[in-house]
Parts: sequence; structure tokens; C-alpha cells
Amino acid sequence: MKHIKVADLMTDEVVSVAPETAFKDVAKLLAQYGVSGLPVLDDEDRVVGVVSQTDLLARMAPTSRPFREGDAPAEPPTARDVMSAPAVTVRADETASDAARLMTRRGIERLPVVDEEDRLVGIVTRRDLLRLFVRPDSEIRRRVADEVLSEVLDVPLGDIDVHVVDGIVTLEGRIERRSQLPVLLRLAERIDGVVAVASHVTARTDDTPTARTGRAGNTLMW
Repeated sequence: MKHIKVADLMTDEVVSVAPETAFKDVAKLLAQYGVSGLPVLDDEDRVVGVVSQTDLLARMAPTSRPFREGDAPAEPPTARDVMSAPAVTVRADETASDAARLMTRRGIERLPVVDEEDRLVGIVTRRDLLRLFVRPDSEIRRRVADEVLSEVLDVPLGDIDVHVVDGIVTLEGRIERRSQLPVLLRLAERIDGVVAVASHVTARTDDTPTARTGRAGNTLMW
């Protein structure tokens, strides 16, 4: 089965900063480009951290210790001082679903996309991933029918009807073996753009371990 990759959704023109970029310059870039965070790159374009609006606001919060006469002037903060590190990143060849799960688990809005050597190649945002859920119903139906039913499960054409409305897949019909039912549901749910799956599929043969055990238990021993 084919899955949408991060490379298919990411933006490859990324605004980034160096660790030595001044705090104020980072804030200006965030405001100028209307983004919530920027990757911080070393001299070899490797992602060493991410600086976000939250990081900047935390730095701006007043400290509990007031300035006293005789104190040395504080050095202007840089991206290195405020960035979150190590950066949470994703590879370009990972699936969009994996990226979405990572964003949800870590509570972040965007992920720098890196190559095998952790060099920046793009960035993917929650908005990019939401594009998965506006895929045409006709495309989702075709993929369920062709990739799941025909290619993977080898279900004869016409045995199962596939209906898709607003990303919700409804399956009706009969499949050969009961053990195929969970596989059918799992694969259909993983199709990009599927919101939910409602199955009304039955099986002609119960080949599950429970069924086999039940039949063996009914055998009379003489």
C-alpha cells in the first residue's frame, strides 16, 4: 500500500536562524513570516534546536532577582540561549501519519524535516497534514477497492461494496475468511484521508483460533 510521505507535504523553502542570531532578530523573523517557530542550524545545516514563540515569551518573563548597582550588563540573548534542544525532527521518507502522531504526542505545531545526516531539507506543519483529510472521496474509494481489497486481500470484484462520504468509509458485503476482517479494517483505516471506517462485512468461513478450538472441543473421544 502507498502512503503519503512527509516529503509530499513539506515546504522546502524554510526560514532558519543560526545559534548566534540575536533574540530580537529571531522575534522579527517570526513576526515577518507569520510562523510560530524556526529551526536553528549549525554551519553544516544540521538542526541543533528550534526556537518558538513560547521560548521567546519565556525569556521575556521578568526574573525574580532585580538588577542591582554594580551588576555587569547582561549579554543580549541569542537563539542558542532560548532554543529548545535537541530538536524534534522527522525524516522526509516517513509517513505523514507518523508525523501527525509525533506532533500530537509532543504537542508541537511544526517539525523540521531532515535527511540521513540530520541536515535540514524542509519543514512540515499541522496545516500541511490537515490536507490529508480533504482528499476526494472518489480517490479514497478507489484506493480501498484497488489497494486493500484487490491487491492485498485478493477479494473478488463485487464481493464488497465501498461507499465513502466526507472521508467516512462504509463497507458492506461478504469476505471469504473471518481472519481477514481485522486486516481489512486496519488497512482501510490507514488509507490517507480516511476519517473513520464502518464495517458491515461478514465472513463465509470462521477460521479464527477460537472457532477451531470450539470445534475440537465438540469432538467425542471413545
